[in-house]
Amino acid sequence: MKQKELIGKMTLEEKAALLSGKGEWQTWNFDHLGIPSIYCSDGPHGLRKQAGAGDHLGLNPSLPATCFPTAATVANSWDPSLGEEIGEALGEEAQAQDVHVILGPGLNIKRSPLCGRNFEYFSEDPYLAGKMAAGYIRGIQSKGKCACPKHFAVNSQELRRMAMNAVLDERTLREIYLTGFEIAVKEGRAKALMTSYNQVNGIYANENTHLLKDILRDEWRYDGIVITDWGGSNDHIKGVAAGSDLEMPTPGMDSARQIVKAVREGKLSEEAVDSCVDRLLEAIQTLVKGKEEGEKPKDFDERAHHELAKKAAAESAVLLKNQEDILPLKPGTHVALIGDFAFDPRYQGAGSSMVNSTRLDKISDMIGEYDLMVTGMTKGYVRTGEPDTVLEKEAVDLARAADVVLYCFGLDELSESEGVDRAHMRIPQNQITLLESITRVNPNAVAILCAGSAIEMPWINSVKALLHGYLCGQAGAGALLDIIVGKVNPSGRLSETYPLRYEDTPAFKYFPSEQRNSEYREALYVGYRYYDTAKVRVQFPFGFGLSYTEFEYSDLQVDEMGADFILTNTGKMDGAETAQLYIGKKDAKVFRPEKELKGFQKVFLKAGESRKVRIPFDDKTFRYWNRKTGHWEVEGGIYTIMIGASCLDIRLNAEVEMKGTTELYPYHTNRMPSYYSGLISNVEDTEFQELLDMSIPDGKWGGELTMNDAICQMYYAKSPVARFIYRKLTQMKKKSENAGKPDLNILFIYNMPFRAIAKMTGGMVSMEMIEGIMAMVNGHLFRGLGHTITGFFRNQRQNRKYVKKLTEKKGV
Repeated sequence: MKQKELIGKMTLEEKAALLSGKGEWQTWNFDHLGIPSIYCSDGPHGLRKQAGAGDHLGLNPSLPATCFPTAATVANSWDPSLGEEIGEALGEEAQAQDVHVILGPGLNIKRSPLCGRNFEYFSEDPYLAGKMAAGYIRGIQSKGKCACPKHFAVNSQELRRMAMNAVLDERTLREIYLTGFEIAVKEGRAKALMTSYNQVNGIYANENTHLLKDILRDEWRYDGIVITDWGGSNDHIKGVAAGSDLEMPTPGMDSARQIVKAVREGKLSEEAVDSCVDRLLEAIQTLVKGKEEGEKPKDFDERAHHELAKKAAAESAVLLKNQEDILPLKPGTHVALIGDFAFDPRYQGAGSSMVNSTRLDKISDMIGEYDLMVTGMTKGYVRTGEPDTVLEKEAVDLARAADVVLYCFGLDELSESEGVDRAHMRIPQNQITLLESITRVNPNAVAILCAGSAIEMPWINSVKALLHGYLCGQAGAGALLDIIVGKVNPSGRLSETYPLRYEDTPAFKYFPSEQRNSEYREALYVGYRYYDTAKVRVQFPFGFGLSYTEFEYSDLQVDEMGADFILTNTGKMDGAETAQLYIGKKDAKVFRPEKELKGFQKVFLKAGESRKVRIPFDDKTFRYWNRKTGHWEVEGGIYTIMIGASCLDIRLNAEVEMKGTTELYPYHTNRMPSYYSGLISNVEDTEFQELLDMSIPDGKWGGELTMNDAICQMYYAKSPVARFIYRKLTQMKKKSENAGKPDLNILFIYNMPFRAIAKMTGGMVSMEMIEGIMAMVNGHLFRGLGHTITGFFRNQRQNRKYVKKLTEKKGV
């Protein structure tokens, strides 16, 4: 125990208080003990330190900060060193704003394209996600700050995210949903980790001993702090027992009282409390010591960070189509600029990651700086979807008179947001209708797409070129224009698959959960792992992206330590290529996808230049999780090593033989035909149960509602008052959606469980009061009302008593 002496000076009440937040973003300080408060801030792609009263969803304004491209965008760079540069910049801004813990990056797996928070996550592939996250973490922590990767683990849907149970087998958990976090912890050396809201196989992630103790601390040797997501603590006593160190944001003194009571009644050991306090104190002392040793910068270089944001956007934009080499545009080309996104760019997602950017570049403002003849500009459509014939006619007339149309379009703010999953994968129809009208009068359309997640593209034949900028941050406009005119050669490659239609996706029948359980019946077959194995045609494959030059692969040599090959730029322009290493095994005794990404390297080559590239193998290249042995194992035999420009563009093949580590195999082949074929679109109960190696848990709603049910489940309430409140909330939610701007506060309330009320109200509501509220919801109005009122006054009285005990010594 590193802080044993200091812990010995603390009372049990002080230790219990330290394990919950003092405010929305701060920890408790005990000045008489020399324990300061530290400050947390959202920051996956830019800091969001609020200037006034804090709130989780960004409803109040935050201090200006650089808005870098989102994780979904930067992942397309396939460049962890770029992530490290962004991390360093985030760390510098944290220094300037006196932030200690940056709550990011997010690296949950994109199980379905409809997850509303996909714009915040890196990839459908855990290896790529982990490597990119590790880069961000190294950069942030190089500046003496603490990165906090999130959300650990299996957080793949927003619908009822605080009241759902992810049901999956141990192998899928390990290989798909934990591997990225393992890389972030071991290679990034993250000092903090945020748990997810959901349950994992029936146990909330924040109190899941298997996740937090068995895997995170014992196997991975993680010694940093574990923080709850905001309002994500279910049972604080169980959380502390499992090794969760800090409950956020500020539940008042109710949680601290529960900890003290549990220790005194012998239900929780004081050693468990001390272990959490020790880790938290060590983090606090390290962060504050780093601040004291170096002079705190008063500001950061806004211009340099803006240029870095532009560089990141340029390296991450993906050229998906370039028919007749229409791009780059020749100097002096007469262009019409059409699309609301050119005037009012959508450059980030919505929710807790919303950044108050230091500045914002717009294509409409900047296009005049380039060697293009702009014949006219118009918004063309209403971004929220309403038809406008006047705008459409103006756009078509402009298009008719130009050589080339630059058409800016994409998903609007309502389409992608924390707190709500997408309903479909389509671009608003009025934007597509206008695109088709434009291309009827001018076939030379260059589409500039803005979206944070995969979309359907039935309209793609209407355009000659498609440049996808994703959510490209505050400097994205200049980066996209640089690519369009050829100042920058595009080098982005897709970090997720673009299916032809949503019905083709592997989790189509399983996402989102209809009831409490979200069953991961597709298992390992996420993204390209499914499409490749099941031979499902896609619009654009994982790893795909075009360039203005060509690359040739040759001379593959493979040994037991890695693969060597020659990469040559055979075109006329300098550019970067991302070489990707996949492995596969035919006739495997343990089912596996046809190919899996196990390495990559981004290489910049001048025109005509050749270079020898080596992609090493590592401990994750050949392993699989064996449920019978309870260990990572290697199946012996011949493996195919594939080097390619995407998962479907394999340029070189070789074979290597690996020795097996066990003859004890986990599966009966004849009992799992779907998993051995990869045809997992309709897995029956018996086969899923065989995969789980346990009974499928019952996730149906029924009977009385509990404090772990979501507030939107008051649809089932016995109380007519509760059902009335549900209807009013639903009306408010729909009204905000119809207005084109989701009310994040309503969405958060709508999907959160009743227990979270006690965790998110700064001590006004206790868990005792929640018991009374539940009695009212379940039809016992007067009994529940009495319990709630009595609990309110008791909670206030006990809060005052507890705070008085803490403040008897000065400096709290």
